[in-house]
Amino acid sequence: MTDENLPSHPRTGEPIIRVMMMPRDTNAHGTIFGGVILSYIDQAGAIEARKLGCARVVTVAMDSVDFKHPVFVGDVLTLYGETIHIGRTSARVRVNVFAERFEPPCESEFVTTAELVFVAIGEDRRPITFQECRVRQSEKIAEKKT
Repeated sequence: MTDENLPSHPRTGEPIIRVMMMPRDTNAHGTIFGGVILSYIDQAGAIEARKLGCARVVTVAMDSVDFKHPVFVGDVLTLYGETIHIGRTSARVRVNVFAERFEPPCESEFVTTAELVFVAIGEDRRPITFQECRVRQSEKIAEKKT
């Protein structure tokens, strides 16, 4: 993803996860291992996708991940998520990651962006429409009230 393709307001969406990077998260270069950031992106994306009314969603694709700047020990990451497309059984979610720098001047920097696709699944772990998922969730809630 080039700079001109980046979202104009990368903090759109809701802050989903905040986490401080620790020494155990570093790679051989002394920066935070990309896989650690990917794991948080996947979690944030799933949390965003679950807002569509389905308790069970699975990641089926990470279509793009762009590491813009390195992340360092002590940085506090904030991951923002927004749903950018809803299909029948799948949803596309964008996750933008900001690092609040540990070292002065402790500014916040846009460090990573990713787009993921999640599929809603039923109890049988097969794809289900988001509409059907919402109906089933409502039925479960109604059963618990009786």
